[in-house]
Amino acid sequence: MDRKALEKKALRKALLDARMNLPDRLHRAELLLRVMRVWLVGRSDTTIGAYWPIKGEFDPLPALHRWKEDGELNDIAQRRRIALPVVNKAHKTMTFHVWYPGCPMEEDAYGIPKPKDTEQVMPSLLFVPCVGYSAGGYRLGYGGGFYDRMLASLAPKPYTVGLGFGTSYIPDLEPESHDIPLDAVLTDYGTAWPLNHPSRIGRD
Repeated sequence: MDRKALEKKALRKALLDARMNLPDRLHRAELLLRVMRVWLVGRSDTTIGAYWPIKGEFDPLPALHRWKEDGELNDIAQRRRIALPVVNKAHKTMTFHVWYPGCPMEEDAYGIPKPKDTEQVMPSLLFVPCVGYSAGGYRLGYGGGFYDRMLASLAPKPYTVGLGFGTSYIPDLEPESHDIPLDAVLTDYGTAWPLNHPSRIGRD
């Protein structure tokens, strides 16, 4: 492992430890839920991909469940759907399958819950967990590269939105050649990227 990879590994561990030990994590999560719900207003997407939260990650599913219910109450013609990732560890690929509260679940090869035997779909909007993030929409993930490989293979590419706490901002993160920037980043402070977005509340 080269020096740059070792530095990124150490940074990832430090950010994960800090997130797990945030004394106000629940309050920050509530703020981010509000930011996310406001951000979704006016979006025309009917299939949104997200993730099952692990390691102190922000949980986007309550906001998406509310988004789905709002669509049904407003008689939107095409039914709104939420999808979660299903990772194939052997082939290092990721697909998305429909999720709903009470959906049958099973653990994947990494011990993360995934929908069991539900329809595979293609989200037009994808919420992505961030261990860390920087200006330009670049994210630091867990190092597996699943999201970058998946996004590089998709045409058209879904609109990608990173979710994370403002404490995970990395001012000097250097993207690598395979890193694909996110279209937007939302935090408990508001919209962190793009910087000129009207709902941006504060500096991370």
